[in-house]
Amino acid sequence: MSDTSKAKQKGKRLSSTQRRAEFISKAIEFFSEEGFESSTRSLARHLGVTQPLLYRYFPSKDDLIKEVYQTVYLNRWQDDWDELLCNRAIPLRQRLQAFYEAYTDAIFTREWMRIFLFSGLKGVEINRWYVGLVNERILGRILTEFRVENGQLETTEPTPEELELAWVMHGGIFYYGIRKHIYESPVLADKSRMISDALDVFLSGIGTTISARKPDTTA
Repeated sequence: MSDTSKAKQKGKRLSSTQRRAEFISKAIEFFSEEGFESSTRSLARHLGVTQPLLYRYFPSKDDLIKEVYQTVYLNRWQDDWDELLCNRAIPLRQRLQAFYEAYTDAIFTREWMRIFLFSGLKGVEINRWYVGLVNERILGRILTEFRVENGQLETTEPTPEELELAWVMHGGIFYYGIRKHIYESPVLADKSRMISDALDVFLSGIGTTISARKPDTTA
């Protein structure tokens, strides 16, 4: 490519949509390294633009944070995960293995995890939004599907104890990623085996917990 062509390409004006996407991409990079305490002035400097221009696209820092959440968290959620978790033609244990392998492939990145941790320390809404998503679309479904597969009522609400067990399992798998990508500590090389072991422990424990709470109908 000639110097003239390079100059034209470099000087090409971005559309409003492209510029917005570029701002979000750079903001993700910025927040994952600096956290959420930095001012919009620092963010604009990182983006290489003025604050007024940044405010034209995002009226407030919170608006930009919502876009970061959409891009980093919601856009990585794959629609076929919903179908997989609820597909009763496949044994639950098999569904969970496939789901967690795909799910961890999507979220086990330094960027994803640093933003999650920074937002928790700062009290940014991202954590609460995402915890709600995990409760509704992952753990609640897992507990419902477990009940159905084991002959329990589908409409029975999970108990707080059951939900905590599900969080212990999910959190353990998540923490594997934290140790690997944030702490850079040694972890089991076989991620699939780690997931498999965590699921076996969980399914055994949740089965015991639910059985212990079944009403005694023999009296």
